[in-house]
Amino acid sequence: MTAAAPAPALRYGVVDMAEATGQDGIDFLRGMLEQRYPAPPIARSMGFILTEVAPGLAVFEGTPTADFFNPLGTIHGGWTATILDSALGCCVHTLVKAGQGYTTVEMKVNYVRALMPQTGLVRCEGKVVHAGSRIATSEARLVDGKGRLIAHATETCMIFEARVPAAS
Repeated sequence: MTAAAPAPALRYGVVDMAEATGQDGIDFLRGMLEQRYPAPPIARSMGFILTEVAPGLAVFEGTPTADFFNPLGTIHGGWTATILDSALGCCVHTLVKAGQGYTTVEMKVNYVRALMPQTGLVRCEGKVVHAGSRIATSEARLVDGKGRLIAHATETCMIFEARVPAAS
């Protein structure tokens, strides 16, 4: 029996805007999952990664560490908000067409359980609630390995025509 080949090391970086917006959003995100494109630098900094996409769906997983403690010794709410925002925005990203971009207009987070490093791997699933031609809304849930809710959130995103900077 031969050993399986090790998974390629994850790359981090920023994709050229013309390439990123020159295709449907779901195709770009699938390219990240297939490692044709690098994961964004924030994924390395925050310790979470995109793990699944489908139309109107984005899933992130991560393990918070003591590096994200607040002064009271729990994981800072900003870590939780960031993984939620990533899932909320990327589920909208799965629906944008080539030549479009999007940005967050507003976000609301409800924290229901403290997050600690011993919580281990968490899963954040974002789903589109409504997608119009200019506004999309989404909701996400962050759960621990036992399926217990840690936090949930909603977000409104504005969809717009992407303006790629002219080459110099």
